[in-house]
Amino acid sequence: MNEWWSNLSGLTQFFFGLACFFSVFFLWQVIAAFIGMAGDDADFGGDGGDADLGGFDAPDNIDHHDLIESSQAFKILSLRSVITFFTMFSWGSALYLSTGMAPAKAIGISLIWGLGGMFAVALVFWAMMKLAETGTKDVMTCNGNQATVYLDIPADGFGEIKTLISGAYEHVRAKSESGEALPSGTEVRVVKVYTQTLVGVEKI
Repeated sequence: MNEWWSNLSGLTQFFFGLACFFSVFFLWQVIAAFIGMAGDDADFGGDGGDADLGGFDAPDNIDHHDLIESSQAFKILSLRSVITFFTMFSWGSALYLSTGMAPAKAIGISLIWGLGGMFAVALVFWAMMKLAETGTKDVMTCNGNQATVYLDIPADGFGEIKTLISGAYEHVRAKSESGEALPSGTEVRVVKVYTQTLVGVEKI
């Protein structure tokens, strides 16, 4: 093994080292994807994302929560694509150079392998993310529905209601559109959908 390694050129050794380095990250990304999509289900927006809406009405055609999730998904997808590119590129360069191929030709072919692997993995993860979204509840379906206050809704704050969403009863954060405090058990109607985690309600 030592003899084989010592017989390699410095450039070839460099690419083998680079390949091992990126392979660790590549395997970590693959494992993370299969055990939880690398945390894609986390609430990236946090409580602050909805609280910012307390002072104004968000445009009806914009879902800030979806924008945040899309941004995070794009970043994760881009990271995986970059890691895949360098993993494929470095392994290709190392293996082609170890056979005695000219550096320019080896690197050129490896660039094609890297680009091909990058787009292939990006496509696979994109498909996995789309499958994970299938069947996800759409809060827009509760607009106009009758609901019951589950957690008190203060006059200038947020509470929680229980209402029918995508065919099933779910809990969702809510604010009072009239500015009236709504205690638990109050019958209300959903009159506005701000995001997938926040709606506006009025007492019936």
